[in-house]
Amino acid sequence: MPLIAPRRVKFRKMFKGQMPGNANSGNQLAFGEYGLKAMTRSWISARQIESARKTLTHFTAKGGRVWIRIFPDKPIVKKAPGTRMGSGKGDVEMYVCVVKPGRILFEMGGIPEADAAEAIRRAGFKLPIKTKFITKETRD
Repeated sequence: MPLIAPRRVKFRKMFKGQMPGNANSGNQLAFGEYGLKAMTRSWISARQIESARKTLTHFTAKGGRVWIRIFPDKPIVKKAPGTRMGSGKGDVEMYVCVVKPGRILFEMGGIPEADAAEAIRRAGFKLPIKTKFITKETRD
């Protein structure tokens, strides 16, 4: 299965940008009963999202649902090795998602809490940030 990436992009290359503050949107559970919440800031690549998704869907084989709440829409460019300085930006290497603290990354529903906690804990290991398991009842 191909990695998650935008079908079409209007502007092929972007600036790196800053990541100040906390997540203003996407910081509440919207679909499932359990979620994976980001506690630190980072870029998350499409490969890492796919790896975490596979881990979560492995646990929902007997029923249940998984929602991916992030999408890698930021292109990251890289110049070829051995290229001299100058002559513009490189080619698009991969797509990443900018994640700030408080952002809900994945949601799950339709399975027991113990199974969801274990699945989300394992999915958190696939990501380059600190994460936290949350439920509908927890308010933080």
